[in-house]
Amino acid sequence: MKSKTWMLAFAALPMLQGCTVLAIADVAASTVIYGVKTAVNVVDAVTPDIINRDKDKSKK
Repeated sequence: MKSKTWMLAFAALPMLQGCTVLAIADVAASTVIYGVKTAVNVVDAVTPDIINRDKDKSKK
């Protein structure tokens, strides 16, 4: 009975590692996306007239 338990544990081990790799990749991608969005928002806040110039002209 113990040998079946060990075989099941060794069979499940690679699946757990794959999930961990995917979770780490997801966190890294989310961090990059959040950083880019933050940079775009900061640039838009600092220079709203330059970036939004075309939008302002179409309102008039």
